[in-house]
Amino acid sequence: MSYLVEENAAKHRFEILVDDALAGFTAYLPRGEVLVFTHTEVDDRFQGQGVGAALMKGTLDQVRARGGRVVPRCPFMAAFIERHPDYADLVVDAA
Repeated sequence: MSYLVEENAAKHRFEILVDDALAGFTAYLPRGEVLVFTHTEVDDRFQGQGVGAALMKGTLDQVRARGGRVVPRCPFMAAFIERHPDYADLVVDAA
């Protein structure tokens, strides 16, 4: 399986493609350099295969690379960051 995480700015979300098929997304509200993540979905066909974790890692790595920050209102993202504290520096309080 090949994973590709890319931002779909028009839809305000990061999407993960698995073997060129849309497998999931994490939606955000833009607040300047801060992205408020509100919801994550992974298609049922891809549940339990590490797709959600790959989506979080790819999303957070891209946010970090461009100097952004996140507000993880989405429970899935919040739990991922709690389990992977190396991403905790990206978290800011909601304004």
